[in-house]
Amino acid sequence: MSDSPDEQAVWLQRAFDAHRRELHVHCYRLAGNVTDADDLVQETFLRAWRARDRFEGRASARTWFYRIATNVFLDSRKAAGRRTVPYGDPLEWSTELGPYPDALLADDPQTDPQTRLAARETVELAVIAALMYLPPRQRAAFVLRDVHGWTPQEIAAALDTPVAAVNSLLQRARHTLRSHAPSDPKDWRRPRLTSEDEEILRRYANANDPETFRALLAENVRITMPPEPPVVGIDAATEFLSRPLDWRTFPTSANGRPALINYLRRPGSPHYEALVVDVLRIENGKIVESNAFIGARHVTAFNMPATLEP
Repeated sequence: MSDSPDEQAVWLQRAFDAHRRELHVHCYRLAGNVTDADDLVQETFLRAWRARDRFEGRASARTWFYRIATNVFLDSRKAAGRRTVPYGDPLEWSTELGPYPDALLADDPQTDPQTRLAARETVELAVIAALMYLPPRQRAAFVLRDVHGWTPQEIAAALDTPVAAVNSLLQRARHTLRSHAPSDPKDWRRPRLTSEDEEILRRYANANDPETFRALLAENVRITMPPEPPVVGIDAATEFLSRPLDWRTFPTSANGRPALINYLRRPGSPHYEALVVDVLRIENGKIVESNAFIGARHVTAFNMPATLEP
């Protein structure tokens, strides 16, 4: 890029703003939670800024940003120095996973319709959880190839690795995901809330007695709340949900599913504290699963405050 420094800065800011939202979705797919995705997007901009005079325009700005973001993610995993391949169901053990606020997928006139459609259809909690079974490089290669449609040659250039190595990463990633995610990419699409889902969510948010909770739950309902063990079955779930606690709840949606944002006021506390986001799965008019994401960071990702006054 041969423009003046000021022109480079203006170009970079405009280009990054045009792709920021889809980059955030990409980083969420890789990292599995909104907080880490925020950090990855910020670092992507900083790296792009430092390298702005080296952008030669042979690839699109969008491809350039995706390449930087993917390598930021891989570098972050190296720095973390921890095992990333889980045992069992990550929705039951992982404290790193987190829901994606549907509000972040609102249509942005600066983003092309096809990009918006792809982002809206493939941020699905079950797929995000399945991706956590993959080591970082396999995860990156899989997302670039099977979600974004990059060629093996493009992925090889982004990861600075031979095409044969990329094909090996993809083969191993697909083999692992066969047992953890739907085999057909069409089934990765985010579910859509129905009017029945919204009514059940409203009743669930207002429930405060065992009978009301029980009427909403399936017999084999499962509540996950890592790192605690899951609560399984209608009797155990009814007892768990009916505890005499002082909650304030707000219906919303996340990853295309009905969800509740929950604040708890502990005895003696002057205010309610952000505590958990519950993401529900509803089948045949009953709640069959609730994935509880515990921690204020999940609540504030929905642009909600950390505390509420009584």
